[in-house]
Amino acid sequence: MVTGGPDPQAMVTADWTVADTVAHVASIARMYRSLARPDDASILGDRAREQLEKTTVDTVSVLNTLVLSDFPERDVGLLVKGLLADIEEVLRVTEDADPATPVSWLGDSKVPLAGVLAHLVNELQIHGWDIARALKLPWTMPPEDAALFFDLFLVGLLNHDAGHLLDTAEPPRDRRIAVAFSSAYTTPVVLVLHRGRVTAEEPGGPVDARISFDPPSLNLMLFHRVGKVRSALTRKIVVSGPRPWLLPAFLRVVRLP
Repeated sequence: MVTGGPDPQAMVTADWTVADTVAHVASIARMYRSLARPDDASILGDRAREQLEKTTVDTVSVLNTLVLSDFPERDVGLLVKGLLADIEEVLRVTEDADPATPVSWLGDSKVPLAGVLAHLVNELQIHGWDIARALKLPWTMPPEDAALFFDLFLVGLLNHDAGHLLDTAEPPRDRRIAVAFSSAYTTPVVLVLHRGRVTAEEPGGPVDARISFDPPSLNLMLFHRVGKVRSALTRKIVVSGPRPWLLPAFLRVVRLP
């Protein structure tokens, strides 16, 4: 955890201060709190609600901007208090729910309930890393927690319905690209890109590339916090297989904001 007295106006990115970043995570927790109360859309203004279904990976920033404009609180103390209360409420209302229950998500996609909670954990980890880095403070991302994003959210999304979340302007390729992912903390899986559609398959068939990964490092790389070269040099992400040169085309579709 970040400790001490952070400057709420310290810049985390070129656009967001510490307070903005905390507000972003708090707004997501507030929206997820409403999962048990679908009629409670008070966190979203009309423009943000309209943006939800047409959002793609490449336009998530548009939605984030709209949501933040509808969530004006920037007092970090109040934001953290509300964030913790909303997380407690999310956990309370989902305690007895089936984790496989499909939930409507961005871009007309469907994600299992467990994946939605894993996404919230990832938001806390990634943006906690952002704030800690800006304030030059230590930050720990336990690999077993980071692994939830890949196992429950990403694979869960592909096993349900990605909607048009991964839509890209690049013309679909006929060439099938299969990439095997494995780590000490996740279930082995093969992600397949074929004719613009991405699916998750059981291991055992032919693959073009294999990726062995440390979950925190993969998440930081996928969200553009660390570079691919650095991840490879530190051996946190190891690429092998007969056709690793197909990975760039694969990652242009299987991508994150």
